[in-house]
Order: sequence, then structure tokens, then C-alpha cells
Amino acid sequence: MAVKETRFIWMDGKLVRWKDAKVHILTHALHYGSAVFEGIHSYKTDEGTAIFRLDEHINRLFRSANALSMKLKFTKAQLKAAIKKLIKINSIGDAYIRPLAYYGYGDIGVYPKDILTNIAVITMPWEHYYSGNLRIKTSKFARHSEKSTVYGTKISGNYANSILAMHEARKKGFDEALMLDLDGYVSEGPAENIFMVKSKRLIAPFSKSALPGITRHSILKMSGDLGIKPFERKVRLDELKNADELFFCGTATEVAPIIAIDGKKIGDGKAGEITSKVRDKFYSIVRGKDSKYRKWLTYA
Repeated sequence: MAVKETRFIWMDGKLVRWKDAKVHILTHALHYGSAVFEGIHSYKTDEGTAIFRLDEHINRLFRSANALSMKLKFTKAQLKAAIKKLIKINSIGDAYIRPLAYYGYGDIGVYPKDILTNIAVITMPWEHYYSGNLRIKTSKFARHSEKSTVYGTKISGNYANSILAMHEARKKGFDEALMLDLDGYVSEGPAENIFMVKSKRLIAPFSKSALPGITRHSILKMSGDLGIKPFERKVRLDELKNADELFFCGTATEVAPIIAIDGKKIGDGKAGEITSKVRDKFYSIVRGKDSKYRKWLTYA
């Protein structure tokens, strides 16, 4: 999805005009992927702009920073305030919000000794990431093992793995990739979690190579309201291909139906009944229509 410019970006406590938000070519993160980030979504509601699960996202940003031994110059409260301020000053409702902390200008060596950490927040208007139902391809590239990174963190360098999988899938005419873990079990997409439906049961594949996503967690929590009991377990690829329904989920992805995998049609080749119910429930929550989950919304 193309970037839509706004007026300001927040960088190290200052509002900087969009085109002036620059870093030095010797920024450590540019060379070694030594950055951490979050993807957060805000939505226009009847009561104003609501940010979905802001606390959980900021908490994870700090956990990710800690994994790289980053010392952030701002508190969680200050970053939340910066996000709210940007949403207001940029006058956007449905927005993608990207906090980014990174090792900046300093030593060219891999080890970021005595390199200061910079932090920025970007907000931009956002529509649906996917416009249609998805056809996906199983990647030859395995997802990172929990032994090769820190589980549950969003470290920028790890996403080179996702880029490889995406290039592979797109070159062969697919919309998106599916990644397995080193043991051959279903992990996730390049930047989204996956769910399957079999015999009216909602199953979240579990692998410690996958990010335990906040949208994924939300769907597991809210599915009981739809009369659906969710399960988390390891899932084999052949099970996935024989699912009744499949969908991706994530902050940018939201809830995106998958209608084919490796050329094999899933179900009747369109968004399934449970997928549609989950998607409708999700939008009801993020648009502020469901009072039960109001605690998940932070108003700017």
C-alpha cells in the first residue's frame, strides 16, 4: 500500500515536517537492522479517533527494545502522548501508526557500543491493506527459530526473512506467503498471523517461531462472544490445506480471507461463514460499537 504523506512526524520529542524527517547514512540500524517497531491502528468512531490496544503495543515496543539492550529516552506515557498529538495535528481518523526505535549514528561495527538510541513516531492515513481474498504460497524460507531471535519481539532485521518469502510468492503470482517453522509446522505469514476453521472449530496454529500478535490475541478473546471455542495447537501444512476456512490477521491486515494455498482451493473458494463473523465482530469492536471491549480503545 502506497505511503500517504501527512504534515508531521515526531522525532526524538520534536515535530518534524514529513520531508525533513531524515537520518544519517551511517545510522547503525540502516546497516544491521538494529531497530524495533510497532504497527498500531486507529479508527474513526462516533466519539472521535480511537487507537486499538495502544497499551499492549507500547508495552511490546519496550520489550523489543530491551531485547536489543536499547535505552529509550522517552517513557511509555510520553510515547502515547506523542501518538495522540500526531493524530490530532495530522487530522487523521483511520490511521496506521509506526513507532520506531533504532540505534543511530555512531560506530560502524556490529556491536552498538556507545551508540545512542533514536525514536520516531509516524502516522499516516490507512485503508484496507488487502482489497480482495488471498491466494497464498508456502515459502521455501523457514521462519526464525526462537533460538535465533527473541520470541515475541518485533526486531526490524528479522523481517529480511519476510522480504525473501514475499519476493518468492509475488514472483510466482501469489498474493502472500505462508511460512513454516524449522520443524515443518505452520508458523505465520510474513507479517501476519493465520487462523484455520475446521468443522466449525477456530484453530490458531501455535509455533514459537511466530509473533504472538495482538490482533491474534484479540480474536482468541472475542471469539467466545460468537459462540466459537478457539483452540491453539501445532498445525501441519496438510491440515491447513484441508481446512474449511483460512484467514490472516494483523494490525495492517485486520481480517483477510484466504481462498487458496499452493493452488488448492480452500472450502468453496470464498470467505467462509466464521471468517465473516470474526471480521464483522472485529470491526464492531474497533469502531467503538461494542461496549464490552471499550477498554481496548484509547481515544486521541
